[in-house]
Amino acid sequence: MILSGKPFLRIVFGVIFSLFLVTTWAQKGWEAGVWLGTAYYFGDLNTSYNLGDPRPAGGIIARYNFNNRVCFKMGGGYGVVSGDDARSSNPFEKARNLSFRSEVFDVSGQFEINFLPYVHGSRSEFFTPYLFAGFSAFSFNPTAELDGTRYNLRELGTEGQFKGEEYYSVSGSFVYGGGLKIDVSKNWSLNLELGARAAFTDYIDDVSTVYADKKDILRSRGEVAAALSDRSIMIPGVDSSQLGKEGSQRGNSSNKDNLVFIQIGIVRYFGNLACPKP
Repeated sequence: MILSGKPFLRIVFGVIFSLFLVTTWAQKGWEAGVWLGTAYYFGDLNTSYNLGDPRPAGGIIARYNFNNRVCFKMGGGYGVVSGDDARSSNPFEKARNLSFRSEVFDVSGQFEINFLPYVHGSRSEFFTPYLFAGFSAFSFNPTAELDGTRYNLRELGTEGQFKGEEYYSVSGSFVYGGGLKIDVSKNWSLNLELGARAAFTDYIDDVSTVYADKKDILRSRGEVAAALSDRSIMIPGVDSSQLGKEGSQRGNSSNKDNLVFIQIGIVRYFGNLACPKP
């Protein structure tokens, strides 16, 4: 886990509630825009937080400003994430030799707190760092390649799931992070943001628990499923006796997966602009 989302949420929501009780200059209004960036995954197939494989991401946002300190943001995003034991520095993980790629579609709602008073059209209050926290729902579809063909791993039951009892391909997450807003004109602003999603699922990468009996997988799912359930290879100096063995560790179910989006957005404000100060 990169961070625990629950303590962060309690702090942010506590501050938001306090700010709602404080009288501030109320610049209310909507903003909307688009963003582009990169997506990262952290989990069983990227335990060392390797940033060497950035994948594309993008989306749309809509934000309502309650005042110059507190906002509520809604967004929809798309990204591609991946993980590969070949990039690990852990010899056991290299020998495990699993990999995946997944498209992620995400919708979220977040409260934002501006560190500084932020007023569109102001000559003095035109930028601020901010924090945010909320929740999201997202879909994912881990796939892997075998002999030049890419397969949907969820449908293959690679950890011995019975047909009809596969993990859900839709899950939720805690959303948290921070960024910087800065006006580039009276109506337009740039948003630089780093956002994390602490997922409620451990199967974004199709890896969570233990190896299943390959004979059972072969019998119920076929040769491709059996081959993709255990892709272990020999690595000098690594005891591979447990790799692929029924009941031995394949993943770590105690730690859920995480997604991170690094993004830059362009946003237009549709509310009333501030009157210039003399």
